[in-house]
Amino acid sequence: MTELFISGIAMAAGGMPDWTIASEVLSGRKPWNAEPLDRYKPELLPPNEKRRATDQIRLAFRVCEEILRAHPDVVREALTVFASSGGDYRIIDQICRMLCESERALSPTQFHNSVHNAAAGYWSIAAHSTQPSTSLSCHDFSFAAGLLEAAAMAADANKPVLLAVFDADIPQPILSKRNIAFPFAVALLLSTTKNSPGSASIALQQCKITQATQCNDQRFEVLRSGNPAARALPLLELLARKQPGSVELALPGTLALRLDVKFDSE
Repeated sequence: MTELFISGIAMAAGGMPDWTIASEVLSGRKPWNAEPLDRYKPELLPPNEKRRATDQIRLAFRVCEEILRAHPDVVREALTVFASSGGDYRIIDQICRMLCESERALSPTQFHNSVHNAAAGYWSIAAHSTQPSTSLSCHDFSFAAGLLEAAAMAADANKPVLLAVFDADIPQPILSKRNIAFPFAVALLLSTTKNSPGSASIALQQCKITQATQCNDQRFEVLRSGNPAARALPLLELLARKQPGSVELALPGTLALRLDVKFDSE
């Protein structure tokens, strides 16, 4: 079993553009009005990189910069894990369409945005980070896989880890085969040592899957089931309510990742 302390949280979804609003909505203190997210303008990116940044990259920056604003010194020195279910589907769509044309004129910008670690590369430039970074994909299990990777990196290096999990919406015809109809992103600043009073901790343990935990508020099931990054929502509900409890996240095969959440006051 591995224990991680959470010192920073960020989230972005329709009607919940940041953690301040999301925590109020997820805890039931405010109503949920699911307006679409605006197109985020990264604050840290130089002008050239900002112009090249795709919606997927902007979504990652939205949650990473939210945590950076609250914890600037820690985040700049943190290791990073970036996870998405299948990369930048919009760029994949554009490249496939170009390859169907007779000239096949693929732009260098689209090519370098197509690699799976594009968001991590943009972040290292923007945050001037030279720390180790991992980019991964695990289809519908990417949040759980990213959390496992972050836990391993934090334990190995004994340093904070910034985990960002994100998936932008997908265009047709890919949408008909991979149903991600709306964007969702979450970021957690994690460490193996407690560094702030009142912080939450999660104990991670692999187990046999029984049933993946659904959202306590069934209204959010449309998000959890419709975007792989939103598998984080049952955990985020507990954190928003400052409520101890357990969450099971499905892993490939018959395994699950069990998260036991507790707070300092316990």
